[in-house]
Amino acid sequence: MQTNLAQSAGAVAQRGNTAAQRESGAAQPAAPRRAASPLTSQTPAAPRRGRIVQTDAAAPPFRFFNSQLLKITQLTPTMRRFTLRGASLNQLADPGFDQRIKLVLPTAGESAAAAVEELAAASDWYQRWSEMPEAVRPVIRTYTTREVRHCDSAPELSEVDIDAVVHTPAGPASRWVQSAQPGDTVWLLGPNRRYSGDSGGLDFVPPPVTMWHLLAGDETAAPAISRILEQLPKAANGIVLLELPNPADGAYLPHHPGFKIFVTARKDAHGEELFRLFSQNFKVRAGVTERQDPCDIDVDRELLWEVPRGAAGGAELQSTGVYAWVAGEAGMVKRIRRYLIRDMGIDRRSAAFMGYWREGRAQD
Repeated sequence: MQTNLAQSAGAVAQRGNTAAQRESGAAQPAAPRRAASPLTSQTPAAPRRGRIVQTDAAAPPFRFFNSQLLKITQLTPTMRRFTLRGASLNQLADPGFDQRIKLVLPTAGESAAAAVEELAAASDWYQRWSEMPEAVRPVIRTYTTREVRHCDSAPELSEVDIDAVVHTPAGPASRWVQSAQPGDTVWLLGPNRRYSGDSGGLDFVPPPVTMWHLLAGDETAAPAISRILEQLPKAANGIVLLELPNPADGAYLPHHPGFKIFVTARKDAHGEELFRLFSQNFKVRAGVTERQDPCDIDVDRELLWEVPRGAAGGAELQSTGVYAWVAGEAGMVKRIRRYLIRDMGIDRRSAAFMGYWREGRAQD
């Protein structure tokens, strides 16, 4: 997943300032521990943080993590996995589902690498980042943690998988995706395992009782949808609608016994085939009798990011017939948002819409 930095990094910076947004006979270290799925009911349980229970109220909700690129795995023609390893990753919190983290990618040169270290040591990292000269300012992009493997007995073996999209034209992040090599140093910014509160960055928040799930998006949403499918209990049910660049990319998605998965390959304009999947496979109104007209959003000027929380929706809603989670290119998400809310009667209190990126515009 790649999102707009202003939406989540600014929020992360604010929290950080107040607290301080992809392989002899001596005993060998234990292998990285694969965390078990926390879900035993139909809908998500509380975020999990691994075995460490000692937390610090003064710890920042997000922090920087230094790691080494261990291996790169080409999963499908479009999806590439980066496996990072490092002792600091043992303190990366792992709420799961669509948890966001940020890769901090240096520009060329020693001074650029030093700039990343400067940010990692600063509590006001976002302000410092915004004031850096463009020539040395690190590129920051947002992705989904595909899997986190803590290793409490040998922290240096802790790992995280991040799946990224290989595409052209190549911007700063996609150039890194295509040129990165095992052994490279990789910094990331993510939720702190020692923080006792909610670090943020988790947007899959269905009500405790959800009868049916709708998960939809493009290739940038595929990692989050895959992890959601893996972590939802087997009793959960719903549908996945996904538009991907290549027909072979459909192999990326995991199986879930309660979900029907429909994948289409892109042919023309971004999102056209996905909307066709909607019209073919999502025709029943959700039972909302009052017509809802979502407010218009200019996705060329504004960030489309609607995630119901608190008393207005999300987990506080308690129950819903349908929970919708839609992410990807902002213009595509806007069109689907209008279709689901206005035409299909989806309750806005149980629908999350996230414009991860905007076609034709660089994401900073």
